Amino acid sequence: MIKPYAEVIGDPIAHSKSPAIHNFWLEKLGAAPTYRAQHVLSDKLGDYIKSRRSDPEWRGCNITMPHKQAAIDLADRLDPVATQIGAINTLVREGDQLIGYNTDAVGFLEPLRGELSQEHYFRMARVLGTGGAARAIVAGLAGQGFTIVLAGRNSDKARSILEEVAPKGQHHAVHLDHFAEPTDFAFDDRDGCLDLVVNASALGMRGQSELAFDWSHAPPGAIAYDIVTDPLDTALLRNARAAGHQTLDGLNMLIGQAAAAFEKFFGQAAPREHDAQLRELLTR
Repeated sequence: MIKPYAEVIGDPIAHSKSPAIHNFWLEKLGAAPTYRAQHVLSDKLGDYIKSRRSDPEWRGCNITMPHKQAAIDLADRLDPVATQIGAINTLVREGDQLIGYNTDAVGFLEPLRGELSQEHYFRMARVLGTGGAARAIVAGLAGQGFTIVLAGRNSDKARSILEEVAPKGQHHAVHLDHFAEPTDFAFDDRDGCLDLVVNASALGMRGQSELAFDWSHAPPGAIAYDIVTDPLDTALLRNARAAGHQTLDGLNMLIGQAAAAFEKFFGQAAPREHDAQLRELLTR
């Protein structure tokens, strides 16, 4: 018996935790659909989408590196958030059309909802990275009233992202090296403020260079948030805790964005009451 299914596509794809997440939820719900990983090379992306369009059991796919921007041209229509971000991480079959979504922004913000429900005099985020995930994070933070300092290996690219994704704010673009060296900047009273330090890059991921960030750049009470999931406890987070900061790991965003996509694929909410068990599964 043929079952409805969804997929995650990328190159590489073997490391993806998405099948474990979605199949965990499907099992908890006793649902028939399945979810799997599919290795898709950049020059085969168009062929992949064409073949899946003709498969009535295919509900859509999550999209990871390096296809998040290239896949835009293969969608029939984009959700407004995806249009703003300029990248998609989810394609969903809706009738005879493929709709492109970006669930990264809502997934990133999910563990911050408690903080964001409070009023602040000022909100600032230091975001490191200029890839597709950074675009979504910048868009999400700008929508929550943050002033953003975006750092990348190319500061001109960082400036372009700010102008494209968050044109209305008084944001700043700097070179990644800006945060690598100590500073003697004297922070003012941060009572009533919300400060974030976000690694939105692949730096610190297994096999990559470490992210150089000196914690003298972060005011007391700042929250460190690293979207890397392998390893889950990165050097950035360990150094943040040593400096007295609260930390959030990459499973927060990964699970949050997956939950938003799950509902679009399968028409029901992910059973989030099992999050603790899911995190245990993903960290074995």
